[in-house]
Amino acid sequence: MKAMKRSTLATLINATLFSAVAGTSISAVAAEQETTAKKNQLEVIQVTARKRVENAQEVPVAVSALQGDSLDAYSSAGMDIRFMNAKIPSLSIESSFGRSFPRFYVRGLGNTDFDLNASQPVSLVVDEIVQENAILKGFPVFDVARVEVLRGPQGTLFGRNTPAGLVKFDTVKPSQEFEGYGSVSYGSRGAVDFEGAVGGSLTDRLSTRVSVLWQDKDDYIDNRAPGFEQKDALGGYTEQAARIQFLYEGDDFTGLFNYHVRDLDGSPIAFRANTIKPGTNDLVDGFENDVVYHDAASRATQQVESQGASLKLEWDLANHTVTSISGWESAEIYSRADIDGGLDTSNLPNYTGPASTPFSSESADGIPDQDQYTQELRLSSNFAGDVNYQVGVFYFDEALTIENFSYDTANNGVLNGFVSQQQDTKAWAVFGSVDYTITDDLKVTAGLRYSDDEKEFSANRTFGPLPGEAGAPLFIERDVSDDHVSWDLSANYKINDDVNWYGRIANSFRAPSLQGRILFGSEVTVADSETVTSFETGIKSDVLDGQGRVNATVFYYTMDDQQLTAVGGGANFNRLLNADKTTGYGFELDSEWVLSDELNATFNLSYNKTELKDDTLSIAAPSRLELLDPIINDQAMLDGNSLPHAPEWISNITLRYTKELAEGEFFTYADVSYRSEIDFFLYESVEFEGKPLTEVGLRAGYAWAQGDYEYEVSAFVRNLFDEQQAIGGVDFNNNTAMVNEERYIGAEFKVNFF
Repeated sequence: MKAMKRSTLATLINATLFSAVAGTSISAVAAEQETTAKKNQLEVIQVTARKRVENAQEVPVAVSALQGDSLDAYSSAGMDIRFMNAKIPSLSIESSFGRSFPRFYVRGLGNTDFDLNASQPVSLVVDEIVQENAILKGFPVFDVARVEVLRGPQGTLFGRNTPAGLVKFDTVKPSQEFEGYGSVSYGSRGAVDFEGAVGGSLTDRLSTRVSVLWQDKDDYIDNRAPGFEQKDALGGYTEQAARIQFLYEGDDFTGLFNYHVRDLDGSPIAFRANTIKPGTNDLVDGFENDVVYHDAASRATQQVESQGASLKLEWDLANHTVTSISGWESAEIYSRADIDGGLDTSNLPNYTGPASTPFSSESADGIPDQDQYTQELRLSSNFAGDVNYQVGVFYFDEALTIENFSYDTANNGVLNGFVSQQQDTKAWAVFGSVDYTITDDLKVTAGLRYSDDEKEFSANRTFGPLPGEAGAPLFIERDVSDDHVSWDLSANYKINDDVNWYGRIANSFRAPSLQGRILFGSEVTVADSETVTSFETGIKSDVLDGQGRVNATVFYYTMDDQQLTAVGGGANFNRLLNADKTTGYGFELDSEWVLSDELNATFNLSYNKTELKDDTLSIAAPSRLELLDPIINDQAMLDGNSLPHAPEWISNITLRYTKELAEGEFFTYADVSYRSEIDFFLYESVEFEGKPLTEVGLRAGYAWAQGDYEYEVSAFVRNLFDEQQAIGGVDFNNNTAMVNEERYIGAEFKVNFF
């Protein structure tokens, strides 16, 4: 961990806190709402799903956007990026690390791999820079203007590792106007959450914006393991992040520089041994969210540091725009935890408590060094005629070092196994997309991308935790490479001024993956490239004279050689494999409604059916479980199973009520999100099927303006009914589970200034 990074972060935070004394603000939502033509009409949603600003209703892509009140409400309570889980059709997010390493799933496609070089079929792009490593994906969400979720393959414009879709964040950019915001909240378990931003002009062409985040929560989970008792052992964190941007706006040229930094010091997610009743998927009787029984809780820690910078240069020519986007990202992490979630009771013959495990597993993963460089150069036409296009080149280079640690818990956590992995990835691509207006009502788009991907990998085990072959020194090298042509063809037909029909066929791929966590094994596994072809069609409509919006999509896809991860089963490591074929189909409904001048609503619904089609595909599964798959030679046969962490149903409802009161406005916001049951692993068992999960949120407050300031006070609650259930598991030696966040109650004060 570098002192220089901490110093830089502290400087940025102090600068913004100093500016916040004069006046701060929480969001630009009010300004955006003022652009609405009429108070009782929905605002136009602008998206950049195709790397240009367009009306979301006219884009032939299944895209949903989060902004304004919804974004504020969902991200309250100091939530990390997982707040988006089940808030958008077909999108779910989970993590076995906690506030870092989020795993995204779109239309059922994702990756349960917990190793630090794991790739995902859902890409995350922040301010036009791809965040490839999963640690980069956990950067906190603050001072964000809009979140877009693009469903279906996005390989033509966004490239490798997007066969399922794309999540795209756009932060608030600098402007010539002096403005800012600040908010502070206090909530359950003593949690404090502060964020703020301030910006304005430095000259008549140069502007800046500084944004900061500080979140803190004390440890609150008690450890009651005999001989290891500790009050407030786990559950806390201190999260700090900052971003500074400079925007230069010339007559025909703009330049945007972005630097951002993060520092997280906390504890990993709490693993809970034997929390699931055998033969059921119920939590054990008397489950307590703030209690664990660990023999290694005192050594649990999670530390993340990351930083990055980007430079976007854009030249407006007579009929073209030239865009250059350069990016650098770097991350470090060390995460150590009691993986089995309990304690070895072999020396406690009279122990009858809930956390007995056959053996202890205390391990850690780390990235001491990760650097990612990206460069995109793009030429876009701006013709007034029927044809427009964009062409470009892209380059990606990542050097990644990973360390795996194993500890002897019975010997006070002494290191007894170590593996170092090195993965260097280089990829490049050329791409192009053409838009053709056939008639005033019919437009078609065709895109093509050639990608070339290479990985050089090595794993070096200097010593291991097991006797014999599995514990001996071992060095393995593996290299993989592949190229692929991604493409898409779409059409958008304007049925009338308010209704658009679109159809889209798209193909994309995920580059080959390697897994070399050889602490407990002696094999580096490889998964070949997966490819997907998707078919979808839908309607995007504005109804009731702009007071309603209904978008509906149906889709079907086939994936060849899907990359799968056999997690756990008998040991704390992963094995990669390819499934012959996977199919998926379903529908998505995304709607907004103005019910009155004072009441707005949204309703979203998605159905996703996934199925593995490979009659030879099998993995080892623990015999202690009540398995639902056919068992042949102690192997669970997977043919016909749905994908892990792939709920069939996701639904979300929101209501916002406002009422003018005195010199201000009273408001209340309510949301309900639902996702149906999920399987935690590739095999199906009674114990490791997560129950349906419904979570309710409420937010109410009062807002008023005074001069150049807008103020807001509010109270809020997340997971109103305190629904607690298993959302993930560890299966190699007991029924260990991870549980969703408990009910959170808080209050917040915000101020905007202009």
